[in-house]
Amino acid sequence: MCDTPAERELAEELESVRRESASAYLAALPGARAAVLARLWRGLVHEPLPWIAARVSGRDGIVLRLVDGRRLHGPPSDPWATGTAVAAVELDGVPYGHPALLMAALRVPGGAPFAAELDHSVASLALSRTAPRPAGPPAEPWEWEQRSPDGHPYHPTCRSRPGFSAAEQLAYAPEHRPVVGLRLAPVTGATVRGPWPAEWRDGDAVLVPVHPWQAGHVLGGRRTLPGPPAHPLLSLRTLDLGARMHVKTALSTRLTSQVRDISAYSVEYALATSEVAERVANGLGGRLHIARTLAAAGAGTPDLAAVLRESPYVHAGTGEQVIPVAELPGHYASHSPHERLERITEFARLAVSVCLDLLDVGVVLEAHGQNLLAVVDGEGRPQRLVYRDLADIRISPARLARHGLPPPPLTGRLLNDDPTALRRKALSCLITGALGPLAGNTTTLGTLLEAATRDLPPTPDLRALRTEELPVKALTLMRLSSKDDQWALLPNPMSVKRRRGKVSG
Repeated sequence: MCDTPAERELAEELESVRRESASAYLAALPGARAAVLARLWRGLVHEPLPWIAARVSGRDGIVLRLVDGRRLHGPPSDPWATGTAVAAVELDGVPYGHPALLMAALRVPGGAPFAAELDHSVASLALSRTAPRPAGPPAEPWEWEQRSPDGHPYHPTCRSRPGFSAAEQLAYAPEHRPVVGLRLAPVTGATVRGPWPAEWRDGDAVLVPVHPWQAGHVLGGRRTLPGPPAHPLLSLRTLDLGARMHVKTALSTRLTSQVRDISAYSVEYALATSEVAERVANGLGGRLHIARTLAAAGAGTPDLAAVLRESPYVHAGTGEQVIPVAELPGHYASHSPHERLERITEFARLAVSVCLDLLDVGVVLEAHGQNLLAVVDGEGRPQRLVYRDLADIRISPARLARHGLPPPPLTGRLLNDDPTALRRKALSCLITGALGPLAGNTTTLGTLLEAATRDLPPTPDLRALRTEELPVKALTLMRLSSKDDQWALLPNPMSVKRRRGKVSG
């Protein structure tokens, strides 16, 4: 039943570390293959891959003609659909039901390492799906982050965890709900920004929190001390410490698209970035809270650093909950269809207005389902937003100056004044990471965006959102090329909706 190296490796490990889960893992493999294949097929159909010459849609699906003359045939693909499964895609008439085997057969540049990542993604997704689903509502706020096994709804490597054994996934991944014992690495001469906790100092040395996977696989024989217990969150390498604080640790392996280490640049500018974001957010009339960066420390290398930040859950008022946007679909699953559409439309109005207002001022958030959280009342109505993890926001000095705000005390990659780059960052993260998964299809996404943008003040950014093709990260192209921020432009769901309205009218 195991078709690939990663599947077999995890199956063999499970037999030795958790035999009672082995049969559930094998049963989950077909569904995991179909789920990852659906994400890969989405990328092949909608992204500007240089080895695809033409795409033709017909009654029986979509045909992709490759530049070498071969043909791929698969089902229709809605770029905003979630929870989809693709049983097989045919390459010159030969069906492939496993995304890794399909990618290997394509023999395209970058395909071999990407096929290995797809293999890991399938195997890890199957293992994630063996985790028992939580019974009842969360007892602790961080439990919201441990409820979904499937990861990014559009990314083909949604669960790729290279270097993680079955035992390590069970011990560290949030969907398995473990308690993780952090390690503390003594660092003399560390770079420290902000008030570092006194209990994490030892004479002249700073004790830097280290993920146990990092301590075992990357830091080698470096001495570490026992650290506090913590609960892993959606991003796996970020953990809840209790006492209103989260810690982001370095994890030098590629999860989804990025190697999850922490650069010396991020440590240096962690507090300054937080202060700029807070100052701008404070001008939004209480619609947005920033989970403040409290302190950062590092040894000057990306594999040994940590960032401490305020827990986003401190921003819940009486009778309110703070829920990661990635978990809102599950939260609204018990609502009636009418109530659910009402709630996600309210969220869309709030999120689009906040992100466009910030963009106009000159701060661009990566407002995807992990970083963006919604404060909801007892009926699930969104009241405010919370944003966390400021490492990859963008700041426009020119736009800040236009609004009479001082220049940011920063240099380097966080600064950008290019309107196209700023819009792409803002809109692609918000729509691909938050609104698209909530909508679940193109038609509903068009409805949400129409409602969210209808009464906003006109700006060039709003005009671009309403009329231009939507920029999204080309997730498959990025993995094949090993380059960050490659883009696809998709038909605007609002334009599609308007055209359909005219035809039906």
